[in-house]
Order: sequence, then structure tokens, then C-alpha cells
Amino acid sequence: MSDFLMKPKIDFAFKEIMTDESARKGFLLAILKLDPSDIKETRIINTFLHKVHKNDKQGILDVRISMNNNTEIDVEIQLSEIRAWVDRSLFYIAKMYTEQIEEGEDYNVLKKCVSICILDFKLFVEEEFYSCFHLREDRRNTLNTDKVEFHIIELPKLPEELKEDSGDILLWAKFINSERKEEFEMIAEKNQYIGSAYKRLQTISQDKQMQLEYEAREKAVRDYNQIIKEAHQAGWEEGLVEGEIYGAIKAYRGIKIPDSTIVAALQDKFDLPKKVAESYMSKTKKLV
Repeated sequence: MSDFLMKPKIDFAFKEIMTDESARKGFLLAILKLDPSDIKETRIINTFLHKVHKNDKQGILDVRISMNNNTEIDVEIQLSEIRAWVDRSLFYIAKMYTEQIEEGEDYNVLKKCVSICILDFKLFVEEEFYSCFHLREDRRNTLNTDKVEFHIIELPKLPEELKEDSGDILLWAKFINSERKEEFEMIAEKNQYIGSAYKRLQTISQDKQMQLEYEAREKAVRDYNQIIKEAHQAGWEEGLVEGEIYGAIKAYRGIKIPDSTIVAALQDKFDLPKKVAESYMSKTKKLV
């Protein structure tokens, strides 16, 4: 296992990398497009969002960072496609924002909240791998407030090759998406902060206990993706069968076959119980 390196996009590994102060600072400098002098301090804070009422959803963030005591940042990695991702990220950042204020406090206590999402699936149709969103007026493009900000990196859209002028966001995205030692070393040479992240990755990758935790998390992700894949496949196959049934009904009706005969034919052709065949018939009354 001496050459073993964890994949940074597995959330367990990413969290551990972010415990390194230099790596954490460099990552935020790149994503937020800041100068090193702009960041005085960063610290990892509690990743659980509070519940106000017992029926509220509990938010759990991958990495939550407080910067210079005036900005809170949620960094999440998502390896499995979630169709409601935009709503999910909005829910989390809304919880982060609203939980800052206590009863009787003024609104000026509210800090800026930033959401950084690293996705291993395509969210938007555009080909750019990086997107940044603010609240702006539709026609004038006037910024309403900078208190809420979204950054989204879509890993499947990364270019295969790095260029000499590749920006720091792309370097970090390529590092997070890398799996081979040669890739890590090549990228680490281009950015001192990524160099710190790589050193931390090497350290945690050789820790026996961390290896066990990482492998358990990687297996959980792999098992979840397989379950989702099989569910989609089952749904697709079911859709094909339903399409055949509806097509058969339309064809039978087109040649004026009595409904009772069609029901019997569906039972025989598709091995359906009579009630199920009749249900398909009732759903397709307007086909012809």
C-alpha cells in the first residue's frame, strides 16, 4: 500500500485534505478569486446545521469554513447525480444564512454565505466546467446583494489537458478529479497550495485507520451508485414494455378488434393479469 493514494473527490479524503490550513487557504483563494492578503484566518466549523423545529430537515455539510469571521462557506462534493441539486444547495445555504441570527438581534449580524459545489455529474447544458451565481436584477444586471453566492464545478466537463495559462480553479478541479500519482505530482508542481494538499493526501493515504474509513466510504458510494443504476435500468426496461403494450392496444383498436378480445390478447402476449390488462385499456381510450 506504499503507493496507494486516496481519490480527493471521495468526500472523506477531501475533508481530511481541507484540515490542512495551507491547502484550505489556497482552495478558497482560487475559488473566491482573492489575494493572499485578503484571507487572515480560516477555520473548520461544525458541519451540522441546526433544526429550529423537530420536523425540519437536518442539513449536513461536507466542509464548513468560517473565513475572517465575516464569511461562512459550505464546500460539498457530490459523486451521485441528484436531480434536485439546485434546490438542495439552496436549502443548505438558506439554513446557513438564517441560523446566524437570534431573536432580538439586528439583521446586520448576518454574514456572507458562500456555497461551493463540486459535482461528478453534469448539471447544466453549457460546456463550461465552472459557474458562479449571484442575486442580480434581470435586465440591468445590478447586484441585489453579495451575501449569497454559489460556485459550481462540474468534473465531467474538465478539459483533458492543462495549458500553460490554466487558471487556479482548473488546477484545483483537476487535482480533485485525479487518481494517479503522476497526475498529482504534475499539478502539485504548478501551485504551492496544491502542493500542500498533495502532501496531506500522501499522509492520510498511509494512515491505516484512515484507509479503512476511506475504503468504507468509497464502498458506500459505489454501492449507492450501483443501486441507482439498477433502478434506472429497471425503470427503462419497464418503460419499453409499457410502450409495447400501448402500441399493441393502438394497433388492435385500429383494426376494430373488440375490447374484450384485446384484453385477452394482452394477457396472453405480455403475461398480464386480467385487471392489469383492463387498466392499460382504460388508460388508452383516446389512443384511436
